[in-house]
Amino acid sequence: MSRLITDFCGLTLNSPIVLLSGCVGFGEEYTRVVGFSNADVGAIVLKGTTLEPRLGNPSHRIWETPGGMLNAIGLQNPGVDAVVNGILPTLDFTETRFFANVCGSTIEEYAEVTRRFNDSAIDAIEINISCPNIKEGGVAFGNYPEMSAQVVAACRKETDKPIITKLSPNQTDIAANAKACIDAGSDALAVINTMMGMAIDTATRKPIIGNIQGGLSGPAIKPIALLKLHQVSDYARQHGIPIIGQGGIETADDAIEFLIGGATTVGVGTALFYDPLTAQRINQGLNEYLARHNFASPNELSRSLVLTDHQPVRRSC
Repeated sequence: MSRLITDFCGLTLNSPIVLLSGCVGFGEEYTRVVGFSNADVGAIVLKGTTLEPRLGNPSHRIWETPGGMLNAIGLQNPGVDAVVNGILPTLDFTETRFFANVCGSTIEEYAEVTRRFNDSAIDAIEINISCPNIKEGGVAFGNYPEMSAQVVAACRKETDKPIITKLSPNQTDIAANAKACIDAGSDALAVINTMMGMAIDTATRKPIIGNIQGGLSGPAIKPIALLKLHQVSDYARQHGIPIIGQGGIETADDAIEFLIGGATTVGVGTALFYDPLTAQRINQGLNEYLARHNFASPNELSRSLVLTDHQPVRRSC
């Protein structure tokens, strides 16, 4: 499906579909599924990686909710050296692109993990700024534009690979944060990360998630993700910054909405847990839509949202 070829940060992707961090491990989870091929996707974002190995949070770590899923894995990973030296050499970079996902508890850790990925075959580096800053009492980097910008700037000094900043919706002004990250050197944005939520066991009257709160993903957050995408897309477009639009995408129509709304590529995550071949379905539907409406590529469709003078954005009462 040559019509699906997408340009992202100067990288040529087979498809605008990006498999999201935490949903495909380090790229190997779905290779055992009959009919799945890495060639069906534009890029795979590897599991969040820290400087040292992490065991993650206590159980329960995942809980299904109506219209979505809560997760609080706690960044379980073997550490950056194990990923760079042991995992990356096993990946087939001829089939698709692979993006690292960098996490940290300090700005220095973000910078060091980025530096080690810079010397690897990885195609791009996604910065997960939703991690808590232990020096600031556990406050998430991504909730404050100034702190987000500091992380991006520190990572920018350590790599010449494309940097993608993954923005949190759990903040006051996502547009201000996007601007700060772009000005600090981010080459792309991922919009959005999960919403925070919780679930309670009525029999025990205790939180179900061991960490009490977890990230809510899936169809329930799609309208929120679309709005956040719209809020950051103007400044991103002015500066030529591509966006991975993500949050509740499970069908071709979902992907098309995000592309029209300002995304350059679309991230698929939770849907993979119940249909590992989601990418194939989305590719098929998207290819048919592009042909039907005479778009040569997803890049032509991107940011084609029509807003007229009689359709102002108003506050809900």
